[in-house]
Amino acid sequence: MRSSWISPLGGDVIRAIALVCLADGVVGLSYGSLATASGFPLWVPMTLSLLVMAGASEFLFVSIVAGGGSPFAGAAAGLLVNARHLPFGMAVNELIGKNNQASQLFGCHIMNDESVVFGISQKSPAKARIAYWLCGLGIAVCWPVSVLIGGSLGKFIPDINVIGLDAVFPAIIMALTVSALRQRQTLRRALSGMLISLAAVPWLPTGLPVLFSLLGLAAWRRNK
Repeated sequence: MRSSWISPLGGDVIRAIALVCLADGVVGLSYGSLATASGFPLWVPMTLSLLVMAGASEFLFVSIVAGGGSPFAGAAAGLLVNARHLPFGMAVNELIGKNNQASQLFGCHIMNDESVVFGISQKSPAKARIAYWLCGLGIAVCWPVSVLIGGSLGKFIPDINVIGLDAVFPAIIMALTVSALRQRQTLRRALSGMLISLAAVPWLPTGLPVLFSLLGLAAWRRNK
């Protein structure tokens, strides 16, 4: 029997991708519930989940508009948060493929933080391409479906903040990365990035301080 196209990744990577997609689905439940509980018709979060497919921007848009802000201000804030996709696109250019324009456009559309991380972390170009597409496609399915379910349930939930669904995703990401923190160099850079990001919180819009955590990579140089 011919092996599956995802088998070169290995069980550990596939399980990690599945776990991240599941975590995104849980966050999608929270987002959909928040949107409809805030008075948005279900088609709004559903349209955003299919066309934007960027959780941070969608959360920000819904929060700004629900708080009385202009939809244009919400869209502008979302674009600002998603500015990180510009360097992401350059990093995964070879992973998207150059077969035809349609596949390139779709490959760009499913680009997100998770698919980029899994893609560029693989040791070979073939595995990197598979990991990128597997994670991107998984989230492209899990996110809209979970938003649909969450949005349908949001009308019947008195207070979605007490459920704590928004804490599930960062908790799972922490569980996936904690083993890497056993290395002293990685721990130093992670702590440096965390401190830089926290210092930027009072001065920058939501979603941008985390980008400054990347400066932690330059804070400690590997000793030669």
